[in-house]
Amino acid sequence: MANNQRDSLFSQELLQGISRSGVIAVLVIDQPRHAVQVARALLAGGVRAMELTLRTAAALDCLRAVTSEVPDMIAGVGTIIFPEQVESIVRAGAQFGVAPGTNPEVIREATRCGLPFAPGVVTPTDIDVAVRNGCRDLKFFPAEPSGGLPMLASVKAPYAHLGVRYIPLGGIGIGNLAAWLKDPDVLAVGGSWLAKKEVIESEAWTQITETAREACAVVQTVRGAGKKADA
Repeated sequence: MANNQRDSLFSQELLQGISRSGVIAVLVIDQPRHAVQVARALLAGGVRAMELTLRTAAALDCLRAVTSEVPDMIAGVGTIIFPEQVESIVRAGAQFGVAPGTNPEVIREATRCGLPFAPGVVTPTDIDVAVRNGCRDLKFFPAEPSGGLPMLASVKAPYAHLGVRYIPLGGIGIGNLAAWLKDPDVLAVGGSWLAKKEVIESEAWTQITETAREACAVVQTVRGAGKKADA
């Protein structure tokens, strides 16, 4: 990977942990006790990374519960839109942050607070802004509606020498997971299908574990055991 990868806001250890998981569960959770059970169910199925979206008032309480009770889970926060959200996210123990778009003010605040941060990109301009602000690990969103793998291949090409990696999200499920994982510039794939809101609310923890196990079988097939990020 290019030397410029050292500019990444993510540590090598964190990148390796996310890459080993291969998938990141993107979650909307209203209750901390549910967050803990989901984290345990995902880990039981082999998924080691989760993103708690700031779409509920309880998101940060859920994060605190997970970091306290399920320390083996890599727990991050998504839907970071405003810079003033960052400090409270860091205080709550987030290991990484994700946004739907690229906001230089949010990136700067994340950098100031030491939060590994992946802004959302979908165009060359988005990638350019993110890279100029020190980011090398980016969320490609919405992945399938924006043109899927052919779109990603087109927009990433001018930045490949900078060691940019992508976390695609949007329209990806078990049926097309393997295709995305085969792209060498995809760090991991994000997905809400791993633990849908209605499944969480019905407390179907075994179902979440089975879904996670199915996804991890795809990761294992595509990437093999113990593959590390080449960051």
